[in-house]
Amino acid sequence: MAESTLGTSKVNKIGHLTLAEATHDKAEMLLGIMNAAFAEYEGVLDPPSGAHSESIETVHRHLAIGAAVLASLGREPAGFAFYEPAGEVVYFSRLSVLPKFRNKGIGGALLNHVEQRARETGAAGVRLGVRLQLPRLLARYERLGYRITEYVTHSGYSHPTYVYMEKRWEKGRC
Repeated sequence: MAESTLGTSKVNKIGHLTLAEATHDKAEMLLGIMNAAFAEYEGVLDPPSGAHSESIETVHRHLAIGAAVLASLGREPAGFAFYEPAGEVVYFSRLSVLPKFRNKGIGGALLNHVEQRARETGAAGVRLGVRLQLPRLLARYERLGYRITEYVTHSGYSHPTYVYMEKRWEKGRC
């Protein structure tokens, strides 16, 4: 992804939130946040989340083909998300907010950042994947204007296990 204005900050529900593009030197931190954020899904999702098989190497690959936005409260990392170009849209993935910072607006701030970056680069919208086993997340993204565009079945399963959702806008419209 092209460079963006770094250090976007605001005061949210729990303090001073800063959003900045994460660099390769933050890979270990990103992996730690992801592991903590996705721990609640271990042994719950069928098939298991791919987040559990992420490594320092895969984090570096995500950063090489796209970017990550890191949210911090003061000096404390609170969450992040990857995003990358995917055809005419930007693909948003691995939204990870540490449990103690959830329901405080951080996930929404990360998503808003990605949507703004997508607009800045001229993308037609944002795409993300959501497990069908997580109806509360499906409903959340629908409330935010995302619509299901594709049902997908993991290998070895006879029925869809996740969906792709997209939020699109007219090109050039911010």
